[in-house]
Amino acid sequence: MYEFHTDKPRYFQMQADNARQYVVPFVEKYKPVTPGMRVLEIGCAEAGVLKAFIEKGAVAVGVELEESRLVLAREFMQQELHQGTISFVSKDIYKVDIEQELKGKFDIIVLKDVIEHIHDQEKLIAWMKSFLHPGGVIFFGFPPWQMPFGGHQQLMTKKWLAKLPYFHLLPMPLYKMILKWGRQDVNGFAEIKETGISIERFERIVKDTGYKVVNKTHYFINPIYTYKFGWKPKKQLGVISAIPWVRNFFTTCVYYLITPEKN
Repeated sequence: MYEFHTDKPRYFQMQADNARQYVVPFVEKYKPVTPGMRVLEIGCAEAGVLKAFIEKGAVAVGVELEESRLVLAREFMQQELHQGTISFVSKDIYKVDIEQELKGKFDIIVLKDVIEHIHDQEKLIAWMKSFLHPGGVIFFGFPPWQMPFGGHQQLMTKKWLAKLPYFHLLPMPLYKMILKWGRQDVNGFAEIKETGISIERFERIVKDTGYKVVNKTHYFINPIYTYKFGWKPKKQLGVISAIPWVRNFFTTCVYYLITPEKN
């Protein structure tokens, strides 16, 4: 595990800076963020991403299953809470009441580094149509499962495992054996292996659930690496991005913006 994963103020700032520089501009290529827009983030963690949208005048709601992360979010977003530009719901998204707890529909929904942790991804993506205003969009940013660190091994406490690429692609029994040997959270990392998503699977779900892709970018070097490691972001080569399956192994992050086909 890297130091910034435990330095929560620094991690919050990373997420806010990344959203200002890359996420919001990506969304705005199709849908400008204007004052009064409602933005929902599913799996908001400490709410760094939402801060960037609020700075553009949006009103935000963050849903997060882990209450401990919302304790920090409320600390970091005290001013926004006081101004009424953000609210939080500590709950499983499948159990949230749209009208009572989310107070209505949204113009933009954000899932950044979240969809790869969700069980029954097709169900959630289809269901989110009911969360959107007409013309609404959903942003996804996620690491394709087969990329070098698609198993989120950077979160592992053993440095040699945290820096070991691709080993999450091993058969599950062997993968669990290595995790146990390395004294890692076997169930937690096995769950990520079970829910990991490829580019092809994501695009198929989008099509099958009645959405269209209105913007997409595949990155060879993830923009967040700017703040984590000082690496300059680099978009994936078009020739690689066009090759199904192979592209997953060499693409560290993808951004997608989708909207319902019938808006």
